[in-house]
Amino acid sequence: MNRPKLSDRYLSSQLSAGRLCVVGTPIGNLEDITLRALNTLKTSDLIACEDTRRTQKLLNHYDIRTPMISYHEHNEMTRAPELVLQMEQGSVISLVSDAGTPILSDPGFRLVHLAIRHKISVVPVPGPSALVAALTAAGLPMNEFAFAGFLPSRRSARRKVLTGLSAFEKTVAFYEAPHRIIDSMRDIQDILGEREVVVAREVTKIHEEFLRGPVAEVLDLLKKEPVKGELTVILGPGGARRESAAGGSTVQAEVERLKAAEGLDERSALKVIARSRGISRSEAYRQLQLEKTQEKQLS
Repeated sequence: MNRPKLSDRYLSSQLSAGRLCVVGTPIGNLEDITLRALNTLKTSDLIACEDTRRTQKLLNHYDIRTPMISYHEHNEMTRAPELVLQMEQGSVISLVSDAGTPILSDPGFRLVHLAIRHKISVVPVPGPSALVAALTAAGLPMNEFAFAGFLPSRRSARRKVLTGLSAFEKTVAFYEAPHRIIDSMRDIQDILGEREVVVAREVTKIHEEFLRGPVAEVLDLLKKEPVKGELTVILGPGGARRESAAGGSTVQAEVERLKAAEGLDERSALKVIARSRGISRSEAYRQLQLEKTQEKQLS
């Protein structure tokens, strides 16, 4: 008697059990969807979606008749257990967001976490992401980067997050709403200084646009006309890169040199350093305090 191969047995057990498929969907252009994603959506028992009206447009475009159920931040506390119960009974459920890859700044974590706790298979079906699409076309270093999701809407909370990111010397990416972008850019300029920045708007859509340049230049462009559409903001490396560009010296060393050579006090020296490095005086002061703290920790 021929026994099925291990791979065949594994696939058979997976297909016979309930599972959760995390499916990436287009962020604008409806052609940006994989064949596997289409097949998964067609063969699922149910599609859990952030907004059924948005997902219906995609399903209509590809003539997919799979039933839908809403799953969003306001109902996930009660909806997640319901969906897990259905999967325990053998249902295959696809999780999608309004656009892009679920979980990345979108609802879905609670459902995935609960499914794993209940030993239900979670299957990633890769697809588009506004973050990845913007990063690939930004033209900034991508060997390492931090993703901050959506910045807080409250100014004090937003500035606190940006202050925390100031110590990260690699590329930083986040999402921002159109009505907050100018305020956020001003906070970036004040706290992080004149880094290179890319604002990606409506990626993959008809009005796709990339604004590139120093923060001040991009801020001026944003002020000229109202900004519409979803935005991904990417900040180039800061910190050590700016110090290297300034000749490799630290802010603290520059302050001491200016004090000795030109008789300036610390405040005046920081003003000179900020101007030469293309950053705000508050950012130069922040770097100085950070260097002093690091020096104490090493001593």
